[in-house]
Parts: sequence; structure tokens; C-alpha cells
Amino acid sequence: MKVQAYIHSLKDKENGHNVLGEAEILECIGDNQYLAEYNGVLCTAIFNFFDGRYYVDDVYGIRGKSKNGNQLHENCDVYRSCN
Repeated sequence: MKVQAYIHSLKDKENGHNVLGEAEILECIGDNQYLAEYNGVLCTAIFNFFDGRYYVDDVYGIRGKSKNGNQLHENCDVYRSCN
């Protein structure tokens, strides 16, 4: 499902504000941990129940590239568990 989520790479570092962007939540992969896609990159996300938003970590939570013509990293355990 496509959602408005806080994207790590879009964070306003000067003011410390999180910035919303559109990401796609693909599936739940753990206890409050999700596989998301942002800009053709598969990465992890969490859901914050207090503000009702997803937080997508496309900086440290990268799991590979999307299936849209780009090959995923072969060592990606998350990708293997999805197939």
C-alpha cells in the first residue's frame, strides 16, 4: 500500500525535522517491522503508533533494489524470505 511516510534520507538536517514522502509498504516482516520501497530501493520501515505514521529507513535499512528492472542484492535475507 502506498503511504505518506517519514523518509530518513529526506530529513532536514539543519533543523532536525522529518520530511514526508510517498513510499510503498510491501509486507510485515517482523514485530512492527516492514519491508518498504522508496525510490526503487527496498528498505525497512517501522510504524509509530503515537503519530500514526511509517518511518522508512532508506539510509541504514537498505535491503536491496526493487524488482522493477533492477537486481536485488543476492545476500538479502529479507528478499529470500519473501519468495
